[in-house]
Formats: sequence, structure tokens, C-alpha cells
Amino acid sequence: MIYRIFEWQKIAEDYYGGSLLLGNGASMSIDNRFSYSSLVDHARENGLFTQDIQQLFEFFNTTDFELVLRLVWQASNVNRALLILDDRTHAAYVRVRECLIKSVRNVHPEYQEISEHIPVLYQFLKNFKTVVSLNYDLILYWSIMYGVDVQDKHSLKDCFIHGQFHENWRQLREPIYGNTSTTLAFYPHGSLVLCRNNVESEFKVIGNGNGLLESILQAWKSEQVVPLFVSEGTSQQKINSIQSSSYLNTVYREVLTTLEPSLVIYGWGLWEQDLYILQRIALAQVRKVAVSVYGNDQAYCNRVNHIIHQVLGNQVQVRFFCSNSSGVWNNGS
Repeated sequence: MIYRIFEWQKIAEDYYGGSLLLGNGASMSIDNRFSYSSLVDHARENGLFTQDIQQLFEFFNTTDFELVLRLVWQASNVNRALLILDDRTHAAYVRVRECLIKSVRNVHPEYQEISEHIPVLYQFLKNFKTVVSLNYDLILYWSIMYGVDVQDKHSLKDCFIHGQFHENWRQLREPIYGNTSTTLAFYPHGSLVLCRNNVESEFKVIGNGNGLLESILQAWKSEQVVPLFVSEGTSQQKINSIQSSSYLNTVYREVLTTLEPSLVIYGWGLWEQDLYILQRIALAQVRKVAVSVYGNDQAYCNRVNHIIHQVLGNQVQVRFFCSNSSGVWNNGS
């Protein structure tokens, strides 16, 4: 079977007002530094792993930086609270933290390096009622911050108010302050901009676009917080991490299961380790899905078409569009 691959503008009107799901391909189209296989692989390949860090990842049987950092941080805090002299645990925490910070600095661009894309991204994002990004980078958040200063009667927001997640997030769909439309954005895998403290309270790091990445890394260095994002691991390991977080669990249980009937998938490969995301979406009433394709990759179309029908049901309409066609994501109209 030969799948037709549309230009985005030909089908866009059928999907505007629906949901948008962003995968790593969306970030890679902005900056190819996001093409790294994983933060852990980057750290290993660049000689940032020491033997004790390697032992920690092996002991907990994970490749999730955030999980290992949080576990060692908690152990260090317990020792300090009980006045247990254990410099080795705290030193291990510092090494894991510095390893993560160096990895993020190496692979994540600064705001000024990608700022030219942000206005175009904002114009694309505002066409949807709900945006979910599986990426933990800052591209979506920078787009949200850009939108704050745009006088277009539209509000793009991630449901954090004064740094705290608003539990009644549905309430925020109602336009206020003279706006006439709203887009809500969510991070199912967390984000670099999110963190939690030693009593598991979760909040967003506050900072401006130009200095936000450095503000985040300095917050990690303060030893008062650890990052909140799920970077690697099997499906079950990721689900376990999600369920350990109030915010991530809310997105997993409430947001993914109530997406709009039309869904656009951009830059997500639907690989096995992330299919639990699609399985949650199966609980929503999705009726049509548009999926981005790079080039004329018919094998990809065939695989994705099969997976979507298998998980969401045969009644779902699946169409494909060219990932670099005019008007989609960072490709201006």
C-alpha cells in the first residue's frame, strides 16, 4: 500500500482546534544537538561518568538521570537530618548532579541560539486547544513565555500559576483578561523548568528567556531541589517515575485521557518504550490523527498506521503530512 503524504496546509483546517503531540523530532528540527541518543549515553561518551556513578545506575537498573539523582539526594538528606557522618553519599550526589549539569549544558542550546524560531512556533501552537510535549527541553516553555507579550487575544499557558501547578487545570481553559481563546500546554515527561524539593513539593523555576537555562542549573546546584523530568528507561520504569510525581500523574491520568477528537503528532516515532502514552490517549475520544513524516518514508507510514489502529482502534482515520511543509511547526507559511 502506498500512503499519500500531504502538504500540511492541505489538511490543517481539519486539525486546528484539536490536540498537538510533540516528540523529539520537533526539537531536532530546531537544533540538531537534540539528536543525542540519551543524556546518559552523552555522559558516558564524553567521559563524565565515574565508577561510582556507573555503579549507581547499575544498582538501580535504570538509565534515568533524574531518578538516580533524586535517590542519592534523598539519601544524603536523610543522613544529614539524622547527623550520620557519610561524606561518600553526599559526594556521590554532587558527582551525579555535576554530570547531569554538564550533559545538559553540552546538548541544550541557549535561548539566543534558537530565538529566531520562537515567534513561528508560537503562531503554530496557538492553533490547538491542547499541546503536550514529550520533550523535557525548554522550547515549549520559551514559546509560552514569548506569547505572554503578544497582543493577539490568545493565551498559551502551562497551568502553573506563580510557579505552582493549578490542580483544577480545566478551569484555565476559560479566556480571561480580554482574551478570546486559550491553548493549554503540558509536559507528560516533565521538563527542565520543573523541579521538586525535599518534601516532594513540585514547582516551576522562574526566570527570563535569556537566563532561564542558567537559572535552572543554579537551582540544581543549590541542593534545595532536584529536576522533575523522565529522561530514559523502559515503559514500566517511565510509568513508575510518572506515578511518583503529582504533576506528571495528573497529566497522565487526566490530560492524556481527555484530548480532543483530532490529534496531530509531530516528530514522535511511536517507539515501543513510549507507547504507554498512546495507550493512555486511547481512553480519549480521538477520531482522526495526522502524523508528520520526514521525506517519503513509506515504511514509517506503514508501521505507524498499524500501531495507531492497533492501539486507538480501526475506526480512527490516519493521515500523513510532510514534516517540513509550509506552515507546520518551525516552517513559516
